Amino acid sequence: MALADDISVLSQAPVFSSLSGDALRLVAFGAEKKVLSAGQVLFKEGAPAESAYIVIAGRVAIYASGSSEPESFAGPGALLSELALITRVERKFTAVAEGDLEVIRIARALFRRLIEEYPQVARVVEDRIRENIARLAEEATAMQPRFA
Repeated sequence: MALADDISVLSQAPVFSSLSGDALRLVAFGAEKKVLSAGQVLFKEGAPAESAYIVIAGRVAIYASGSSEPESFAGPGALLSELALITRVERKFTAVAEGDLEVIRIARALFRRLIEEYPQVARVVEDRIRENIARLAEEATAMQPRFA
């Protein structure tokens, strides 16, 4: 896949969608591509997360703790383990290649460099965190009657 194709895939991920071409090129140059075959594990739940992944081609099966059936699937453009870009966390699920899979691995160190060179990225991350917290609060509030 050409650099332009990688940049196109990166620009589909919400955290990167508003970045300039130069910022996207920095990520594309610094990121690592991985190719997996059907059944190969991309990462396991509970493992330290030092990078995020964007699916280029194929589909990833997402397994929740102890489940033998996938909880969901992620396809091209999906960003997995976004929080790992900004802080030390453990993987919250296991990700397995459903078929042939190609991903871009974005290390936390590369993301920090991106923020240093393009400070506006920090605002995008802050906005995404705020949106995620608001969504979680809404979901928790909606579940409150179940526990009353």
